[in-house]
Amino acid sequence: MTLPFVSPDWLHKRLHDKNTIVVDGSWYLPDMKRDAEAEYLAGHIPGAVRVDIEAIKDTDSSLPHMLPTPQAFSEYVGKLGIGETFTIVVYDGLGVFSAPRVRWMFRTFGAISVFILAGGLPAWKEAGYPLEEGPQKPRTLRTFATHFHGNSVADVAVVQEALATGAAQVVDARGAPRFLGEAQEPRPGLRSGHIPGSKNLPAASLTVDGKMEELKPADELRAVINQAAINMDMPVITTCGSGVTAAIVSLAFETLNHEPRALYDGSWAEWGSRQDLPIKTGKP
Repeated sequence: MTLPFVSPDWLHKRLHDKNTIVVDGSWYLPDMKRDAEAEYLAGHIPGAVRVDIEAIKDTDSSLPHMLPTPQAFSEYVGKLGIGETFTIVVYDGLGVFSAPRVRWMFRTFGAISVFILAGGLPAWKEAGYPLEEGPQKPRTLRTFATHFHGNSVADVAVVQEALATGAAQVVDARGAPRFLGEAQEPRPGLRSGHIPGSKNLPAASLTVDGKMEELKPADELRAVINQAAINMDMPVITTCGSGVTAAIVSLAFETLNHEPRALYDGSWAEWGSRQDLPIKTGKP
């Protein structure tokens, strides 16, 4: 698989490289009934540090796991021994679920080389490579010099402008029932439906068998994107329920050499909660 992925074999050969750091970015939805912290303690890639998107977020926002300030991010990852010039390899316990979000965060704050472990922890285990138990080991404190790439983050105004001017397509990663307004939102208080003018590209449809373990091959990705009536020659702003699976869609576009314009961080958690913003149900 092409960049931005690296294989378990590639990573195994570089585990002791002082300029390479492994990040466990696992996070799960409540209905998955999995405990990311407990799973990390039970077994993680040797030397991996854990980045919890619920711990490193904007604490002044009521929205889930919004991007923190550059200073807060710098302090959090610096304590984990991560510098912005390191080669950072992110994985999660499913394969390609929350790792893309964590990678997007690092890149947004200026990390230079950030990759995703192809197949995640399941692929590492399948390759027969070792695991390490217990809490993460103390690492040398580093300075992570942030360079905030604000253009990669969209807010309500950016989304509205894109739709009004046609400057970018807004692509929603939620499943079709939620997008169409046929299924209740998992977060209390949110309306059902989608942003008027947005297009639906479920993140699961981009993965093999919908299992969120690995992305489909390039030709299959293009077919799914074309079926969703998305123009690959136009900029894209991705969105979802809370900014996690939107990063999977962004990643899929990136593997096809189509870097998304931005990710709407507030996503439906924000849009669906605001009575002043319009919604649509049914097909676009």
